Amino acid sequence: MAGPKSSSNASKRAAATAAATPSKPAPSSSSAPAPASASTVALHTLWAAYLDATPSRLKLVDAFLVFLVLSGVIQFVYCVLVTSFPFNAFLAGFASTVGQFVLTASLRSQVNAKNRALFKDVSPERAFADFVVGSVVLHFFVFNFLG
Repeated sequence: MAGPKSSSNASKRAAATAAATPSKPAPSSSSAPAPASASTVALHTLWAAYLDATPSRLKLVDAFLVFLVLSGVIQFVYCVLVTSFPFNAFLAGFASTVGQFVLTASLRSQVNAKNRALFKDVSPERAFADFVVGSVVLHFFVFNFLG
């Protein structure tokens, strides 16, 4: 039977074993983080420069461009994996996405202040009006293609 004497011996042995085994030093909070890869640093720098230097209106246009790309990818994946039964509907939807992307990218390049030298004769209002008219014409043709 184990009494108080045996439990005190067990605790002494555990303390002696812990003192005899070398322990790793605890990581300090001031240690430098693991070095990041060059591509991660480059992407972080690019993203930080984009956030700092890009006006909010262009960021909104960029968000719409990302939405159009994702929409086109989803339509294409659906057509490949599920069905392309009304093929003209897939073509109309995909052409609408691609056409709208092209029109939006054109609008972005025309309203960007850094491209002012390239588009001297085009005001931002004129660029937006061209974008709206082009979008209406594009969607008119897409709607007629649906059948």
